[in-house]
Amino acid sequence: MVTIHDTELKEGILQGIIRAKELGRPVLVSEVSKVGAMDPLLFFASGKEEFLGERFFWKSPGEEITIAGLGIAAQLSVDSDNGRFTIINKQWDRFIKDSIVMNSYSSEAIGPLMFGGFAFDPQKPRTALWSKYQDALFHIPRFMVSVLKGDVYLTTNIMCTKYDGISLFTKVSSEREALLNKAIKGSEGEKSSLVRVEEIGAAEWKQTVKNLVEDLNNGGPLKKVVLARELRLYFDGVIDSVKILGKLKEQQKTSFVFSFESAGDSFIGASPERLVKKAGMKVQSACLAGSIPRGGTDVEDKKLGDLLLSDEKNLSEHQYVVDMIREALEETCESVFIPEKPQLMKIRDIQHLYTPAEGIAKEKTSLLQLVDRLHPTPALGGLPKELAVEKIREMENLDRGLYAAPVGWLDYSGNGEFAVAIRSGLIQGNEASLFAGCGVVANSDADSEYLETGLKFRPMLSALGGVQE
Repeated sequence: MVTIHDTELKEGILQGIIRAKELGRPVLVSEVSKVGAMDPLLFFASGKEEFLGERFFWKSPGEEITIAGLGIAAQLSVDSDNGRFTIINKQWDRFIKDSIVMNSYSSEAIGPLMFGGFAFDPQKPRTALWSKYQDALFHIPRFMVSVLKGDVYLTTNIMCTKYDGISLFTKVSSEREALLNKAIKGSEGEKSSLVRVEEIGAAEWKQTVKNLVEDLNNGGPLKKVVLARELRLYFDGVIDSVKILGKLKEQQKTSFVFSFESAGDSFIGASPERLVKKAGMKVQSACLAGSIPRGGTDVEDKKLGDLLLSDEKNLSEHQYVVDMIREALEETCESVFIPEKPQLMKIRDIQHLYTPAEGIAKEKTSLLQLVDRLHPTPALGGLPKELAVEKIREMENLDRGLYAAPVGWLDYSGNGEFAVAIRSGLIQGNEASLFAGCGVVANSDADSEYLETGLKFRPMLSALGGVQE
């Protein structure tokens, strides 16, 4: 049994009720406790009955930071393209300003934190597939477990109103203890099997690539456009997101593994690509573009990697991304460091050209300003940015929603991290829609690009049981 001394939380809730009466609006009370060893994925699973559709999970590469959130203490959202990054930033600052935070630890990713994402293109008409996710949607969890360098922290976030009394503390305390004890015991998940895989508009997609190549060869400022396609999977029962996350954690150790639920739907993925991280004033991003399969042997794998490092088309695509990220960081940072040549990032099914990028942020640069400036990179949109996104909007027969978009977290100290949500899918009951894209340039071949997207489906297909190991 897990027991937490509740004195501080009780006092905080009483203060929160008093402040809510003074301000005439709800006030967040956030309390952080250090707890014993706990698996965040089991904590995520423990909220299935009470908080299904209101959970999130995040694991950074190498499990440097793992976070699991249950429930929604508060929600921030925007359904507009008109300054959505700035609006969410202001909503968050205003929300935190009134809060009472009881946190004696200096770690990032604890205390008040919002988790969510921004749609890839808010100007693209939203389809029924993505009806549960706004153009910008973030949840502040009711309960959150954070694991950092082996230390486990529990954050409790409670919204206090002027109508609340001491009974709120009693309710929260018992609810929290029950969740923690359930997380330690673990629970059985849903069992379902894959029955059918459907290619959505494969022939049309290839033709679109051919048409786009013709456009690119006609000259003009457009250099590259990323086109994505969808694969739909059907199961004989409800898909268990906990099992998918468990497999992704095991199989994609060097990737960001994430899940973000909204009103019953679940967006899940294992992305190798960081968009941006901010810890204090230190900023990190990643230039990731250009790919080739892994080899069946060490010799073949090295041969393929060397081929990628010398391939003119892939190196050119990669340089587009490097140049754009350099420009974005030079605008927002005091100093920037980016190596001259790419290296290989080898993940389970594929290897990429990778160049890390670092900087020291200017004094007033926020994480969401960086996200705004960097999204979308040429690796997921194209080049030039605005023209490429317009072309995607025109030619791509797909509502990307959160696919290839910024997904991540921001804490109350301004620290946070966003990944580019590739290698991902949307889970809805007994169906899953998977997404993958590739960069189309003037010398692209439609059949080759189709095969490349097939390779990029593999991480999610494998986790869902659609690839024989």
